[in-house]
Amino acid sequence: MNVAVNPRTGRTVEQDNIAGRLKMDNTPGSIKHLYIIAPESGQVIIYSTVQGKVTSSGKRLSPKTVNSSTRGFNVQFGSETHYTSEVLQDDGTYGDSAEYIYWFDAQGRYHQHYFTGGQIIHISDQTIAVKSVVINMELTVAPGVVVPGAAPAAGEKK
Repeated sequence: MNVAVNPRTGRTVEQDNIAGRLKMDNTPGSIKHLYIIAPESGQVIIYSTVQGKVTSSGKRLSPKTVNSSTRGFNVQFGSETHYTSEVLQDDGTYGDSAEYIYWFDAQGRYHQHYFTGGQIIHISDQTIAVKSVVINMELTVAPGVVVPGAAPAAGEKK
């Protein structure tokens, strides 16, 4: 069976999605939007901008295991060469990500959706319309409100 490829890139749609995600995740200065949603109510519990990308705690810069044999992939630690059976992934890391799906919508906007037991996590490169946010990590103090020790809101005098 032949799978059609994009004549511009020479890749399948799946390959274009993976390449597009890697490019977007590694664009210096990129900003994404993180929404943590309560599954029962659909209410956004936490909203925050993300500089670059969200990284899973299972990702690492070095392999978990190395050995002194010459089998596997070589890894430098200082001046010493060790070997590992772990494969360096496309993004330059070792380890696993949390399970998620990602896609580019018809307008080219990036979306990433995680599957967890107690909450819904959604990441996008654009803001999405939500009814309300319980904790907005981006808000500063409202104009006119004075909080001891807090920095003044943008455009306000001390």
